[in-house]
Amino acid sequence: MAQGPLFRNGLMLSAIILVADQLSKWWILEGLKLPEKGSVPLLPFLSFSMVWNKGISMGIPLGESLGKWGIIVLTAAISLWLVKWLWNSVRRVEALSLSLILGGAIGNLIDRFIHGAVVDFVHLHAMDYNFYVFNVADSAITVGVAILIIDGLRGEGKSPKNAQKVAESSRDPEGESS
Repeated sequence: MAQGPLFRNGLMLSAIILVADQLSKWWILEGLKLPEKGSVPLLPFLSFSMVWNKGISMGIPLGESLGKWGIIVLTAAISLWLVKWLWNSVRRVEALSLSLILGGAIGNLIDRFIHGAVVDFVHLHAMDYNFYVFNVADSAITVGVAILIIDGLRGEGKSPKNAQKVAESSRDPEGESS
């Protein structure tokens, strides 16, 4: 049974991420006209640099083998799976994580559908080191995944249904752990 408020609030957060992502990309493309400029320095460690990401994540070139429509179908399937997971989520932190990931995934899905590639533009750099160029959607996905991982590692109150059986079977007859 779905937790109505968690699901509705999660979809609202996903929509907010999606709108922020698409507005930032629209401004980069149409307002700043970054494709014509290539790069605009903002701070000694931050620039807006235009990158059309045709890969999957961090430029992984899976797009070459899947093609535009393969990535679109894969991302749409993952997004539907995330919606189902969000629907079944009963914990706030999990719903928050899934909502961030979902909003980001749909934002990048829209880019692939419209442009054939994801609009990346936030470029962090220091000295001679360049970090991956990313966007609002990528940031939301990264934060969402990080929260899911941290929450999963905490493990508080999230043991398997048969944990008691496993614990009991690992004891010897005297009740000591083996």
